[in-house]
Amino acid sequence: MKSLRSGNKISQIMVSLAWIGFLAMLVIGFDRYLDKRTNPNERPEAVYTADGSAEVTLIQNRQGHYIADGKINGHWTTFILDTGATKLSIPGKLAKALNLTEGRAERARTANGDIVVYRVTLDTVKLGSIELRNIAAHINPHMEGDQVLLGMSFLKHLDLLQKDKQLTLQLKAPVR
Repeated sequence: MKSLRSGNKISQIMVSLAWIGFLAMLVIGFDRYLDKRTNPNERPEAVYTADGSAEVTLIQNRQGHYIADGKINGHWTTFILDTGATKLSIPGKLAKALNLTEGRAERARTANGDIVVYRVTLDTVKLGSIELRNIAAHINPHMEGDQVLLGMSFLKHLDLLQKDKQLTLQLKAPVR
C-alpha cells in the first residue's frame, strides 16, 4: 500500500512538472510573438542589388512605425526610423553602455520642448547591408528606454521608397 501511494505521489509531481514546463513554453512563445509584432525587423536582410548598391526593406509594425535592429560602432541596438529627427538621438543610459563620450552641449527642439543634448560623431552606423561612417548624433540624457531614433543624419544618404506597409532604404553604389 505504501509503494502505491509513493508511486501516485511521483506521478502527481511528474504531471505538475509537465504542466509547469508547458506553461513556461507558452509564455516564452507568446513573448516572442509580441516582440515580433513590435519589431518585425529584428535582423534586416543584407541585400546588394545588381548595380552594387546596398538595400534594406523594412516592414511596418502594428503601430505604423519602422523599427529595426542595427549596430552603432559594432554594438547591437534597436532603431526607430524618425524622418522628423535631424540627427540620431541616443538615450543617455545607452550611450554610457556603448562607451560614447558626451561632446559639446547644444540645445535641441523636441516634441516635449527644448532640451540640452550632447554632440557625438559615431564611427559606424549599420542597418542590414547599409553601413555609414562618421555620422552625427546626439546623446539625449532625457530620453527613456534603449531605442535609438534613426534621424536624418543617417537617412539623408539613402533613397527611401514606401509601398504598402514596407519601406525600402537604398544606398547608391559609389560612382567610379
